[in-house]
Amino acid sequence: MIKKSMELAFWNAQLKNKSPNEIIEWALALTKNRLVTTSFGVYSSVLLSTIAKHDNQIKVIWCDTLYNKPTTYEHAHQLIQEYNLNVHQYQPLLSKAEIDATIGLPSVEDENHAEFSEAVKLEPFRRALEEHRPELWFTNIRVRQTELRNKKDILSFSKDGILKVSPFYYWTDDDLDHFIIANGLPKNEDYFDPIKALQNRECGIHLQ
Repeated sequence: MIKKSMELAFWNAQLKNKSPNEIIEWALALTKNRLVTTSFGVYSSVLLSTIAKHDNQIKVIWCDTLYNKPTTYEHAHQLIQEYNLNVHQYQPLLSKAEIDATIGLPSVEDENHAEFSEAVKLEPFRRALEEHRPELWFTNIRVRQTELRNKKDILSFSKDGILKVSPFYYWTDDDLDHFIIANGLPKNEDYFDPIKALQNRECGIHLQ
């Protein structure tokens, strides 16, 4: 069991110069009640391929907004097949047609954006956490992505007390690109998140 009182500053200092593989191995020893989240975004193959080598049965939570481009669904299918991922897919309670008719696809300035975010990303994600109740959550957040993520670290706690582990937290885009090339991994160049819209905006689930 993961203690909510664990000294994050100490462990973040210990892990800062460790490799992602070492960080993952350390975290996996903490609990068997774990999962990894993915949007099958640009660099999703990096975390998923690495995690799968350590735990090929880990629950992979995918909150599919229904607004992904065809290339993202192709990318997801490729990774699921390649690594035999244990995917648990969550979608909005409303169909895409219902969302389009009632909320639309609002811009970030639109007053309907909060309602849209709740419908397509936040509610499905809360449903996933409620169903699986993890103690440990692997993510691919990195420093320099958003103002919020700059304030995180390799380890952080969610509002619900889930230990979040970001093995690639200090890696740059160039680092990830080199990793992808060196390991022959696919990159989802055409990814678009309708919640974020802009790369420096938060998608919502890491505010939880």
